[in-house]
Amino acid sequence: MVFRFGRGMFLLLLLAMASLAQQAISVARLEEFIRSSVAQKLPDKEVAAYLASMRLTSKLEDSVIEELQTAGAGPRTVAALTKLADASAKLAVAAPVAPKQAAPRYVEPPPPPADEQEKILKEVQEYALNYAKSLPNFICLQLTRRSVDAHYSPGSKGAWTPADTIQEKLSYFEQQEKYEPISVNGNAMFGKTWESLGGSISRGEFGSLLRDVFEPATDAIIVWDHWGTWDKKLAYVFRYTVLQPHSHYSVDYQKSQRVVPGYHGLVYVEKGPNVILRLTIEPDMPEGFPVQEIHQEVRYGYIGINGNDYLLPLTSSVQSRMGSYGTRNEIEFRRYQKYSADTSIKFDDSEDPPAAEAAKPESNKPVTKP
Repeated sequence: MVFRFGRGMFLLLLLAMASLAQQAISVARLEEFIRSSVAQKLPDKEVAAYLASMRLTSKLEDSVIEELQTAGAGPRTVAALTKLADASAKLAVAAPVAPKQAAPRYVEPPPPPADEQEKILKEVQEYALNYAKSLPNFICLQLTRRSVDAHYSPGSKGAWTPADTIQEKLSYFEQQEKYEPISVNGNAMFGKTWESLGGSISRGEFGSLLRDVFEPATDAIIVWDHWGTWDKKLAYVFRYTVLQPHSHYSVDYQKSQRVVPGYHGLVYVEKGPNVILRLTIEPDMPEGFPVQEIHQEVRYGYIGINGNDYLLPLTSSVQSRMGSYGTRNEIEFRRYQKYSADTSIKFDDSEDPPAAEAAKPESNKPVTKP
């Protein structure tokens, strides 16, 4: 097989050069042909025969012949190259090929000055602490798709299998969230409580997660991390740490075990408005607790309700591991509407888009200089 492949390449190369035999070719193209013939161990006699019928567009210098001879060109090939050099002696030497310019290496702009960072964080803290108060009364559809990996390997992407789909009516009234199950896998759940759903459930996307990070009593350690982009918006990215004694983040396991760990994560803050676009949470789970490696994130975007735009959760995700068993929840918030006693809303699992385009992941492209 190797022989056939090599011979096939030999024939293709000779056919290609035969088509150029009566044409004038560049010295660079000639070099390419000779080096390819050496690499494929083409017969010296046949290569020399093809060179005899070629014409060059520029002068072939002796230094090029020496390099090709050093690279492995045979004696007949070298003799044919010498004749080409004599025939092209009166031609001009080709201009050197400019080397390809390497793509400029991206250098991240320096972080904002310390006093500016302090100002940004004060604005963000004020925003986070008043976030729940700033929201209107509304209802929406919370759609949760749960997946599992029965053989999850820590650090891997996982091989996720869909487990179930949950629909809930989420009412936000006077800064309080109320969850009413609608269906599980199409089976009606009217009259049931969300606690009866079982499995992995997350709450807090509408204010408590933000508030707990920036609450003064939490005493979170917040430092600059990097410039980022999210949903095509330039963002300050801060890293925060909440130590266990000040944490309010709780994890329950089968209603029998409960722990309140410390946690850390990233906060993406849109440059300019200084509003939060994305929040990640990674609890520092104690050894021995059944649930480990929790990663949660909430992504925010602007939604129009009753003629005004509000920054609201668009999507959320929670992933965790229990031994070798992995779980992943992917949540969408859809059909935001103003809350009223007689509001009607259609709840189903049709393939309509989320409330708004899901925020785009952080780009690998260079960040526009602030």
